[in-house]
Amino acid sequence: MKINLENIVNKVFLKSKISDFQDLDHIDGLSISTISANLYGKDRDDLVMFYFREGANYASVYTKSKIISENIKWNLNSKSKKIKSLVVNTRNANSFTGAKGYQGLKEIAEELSIQLSKKQKEDEDHPKKVLSSEIIFGCTGTIGEKYPTEKIKRNIPELVNKIRYTQNKLIWIKAALGIMTTDTKPKLAMEECKIGNVKIKIYGIAKGSGMIYPNMATTLGYIFTDANLSNDILKKLLKKNIETTFNAISCDGDTSTNDMVSIFSTAKKKNLIIKKISDKKIKDFDKALNSVLLNLAKRIVSDGEGATKFITINVKKTKTVEEAKKICFSIANSPLVKTAIAGEDPNWGRVVMAVGKAGVYINIKKLSIMFGDFKIIEKGQLVENYNETDVANYIKSEKVDLSINLEMGSKNFTVYTMDLTKKYIEINSDYRS
Repeated sequence: MKINLENIVNKVFLKSKISDFQDLDHIDGLSISTISANLYGKDRDDLVMFYFREGANYASVYTKSKIISENIKWNLNSKSKKIKSLVVNTRNANSFTGAKGYQGLKEIAEELSIQLSKKQKEDEDHPKKVLSSEIIFGCTGTIGEKYPTEKIKRNIPELVNKIRYTQNKLIWIKAALGIMTTDTKPKLAMEECKIGNVKIKIYGIAKGSGMIYPNMATTLGYIFTDANLSNDILKKLLKKNIETTFNAISCDGDTSTNDMVSIFSTAKKKNLIIKKISDKKIKDFDKALNSVLLNLAKRIVSDGEGATKFITINVKKTKTVEEAKKICFSIANSPLVKTAIAGEDPNWGRVVMAVGKAGVYINIKKLSIMFGDFKIIEKGQLVENYNETDVANYIKSEKVDLSINLEMGSKNFTVYTMDLTKKYIEINSDYRS
């Protein structure tokens, strides 16, 4: 199997070892196909299909932007209880493309319906027709450009022909590479857990590097499990866990028109039926799902456009979680804070500024701020033994932790972000070149 790494990723990834990625292998009930539809005008994978031969239960969360892409409109209009296929294209967001962009999805879904129905007849003992309404889409790339309907339609036969019923590590990496845009490396994560006494797999891939800020999720993320879980349970679990994972990251403060995170259950494992997410039997799965989502979310931040620092912001002891979240994102989205850390300048005054502008009541006499293990502000005052050299040396590291303590309550929230560098400007000024 050929993986066109040279045309997709940077030299840093090419030097990394395949062993750097978790050993995602096979999930029963799922098949994957990845091809080049020449959407970039060069030979790189840009069209990925996830195929569920017997259908999959599913749930999704989408962007809260008031302008949404045509594929999200299509997905929201889908009334099918089970999904047979998810198709993801890169290079084109199919956003601000109007009726023609939506019609393009309709035509692609109809063609794929025909081809997958043929595949069913060839490979299944009891073939079923695949309906166009059982197909959903993910699109990512440039907003406002004509959707390449014909290019994608022409490549549907090849996409179906290259379906692999058994996955391995290479196929998962190939799929993760195929949905990338400005990412410099693929993003994969996995966990294994139990529902009752039944072993369960949870695998996930994601893409995202810029235009990353939550109001649902912040990118494209796809989670797959062989557990037998209903749409309702999947929806509740996803909404619960998205808040502290994909809704807790920011690269640049911008929310895309195309954001979506979906979870698919092939129901191949015969675990006990779960009717409520409060059921103790789902606790291990719940924890594992959060781990996969957080792993992917952190990978997105660490691969933020031009990023050199991974920044964790923890706001503690607020009256409400919402107050903690406001302060976290006020800091995470501050260009002044992000550029100071990029320049390895311990300018703690910028953090104070970002805390103050968040709109949360603060008793300054209780405020404490730390960079890593270095206390800078205590009870609203600069500590007497503050040593700027020590703090400057600390923020030279690739990981920087900021901790803000309000001593106003018992709630907290953590957000993950990255620094803002000259490279970010270069990437985005050259994005369509």
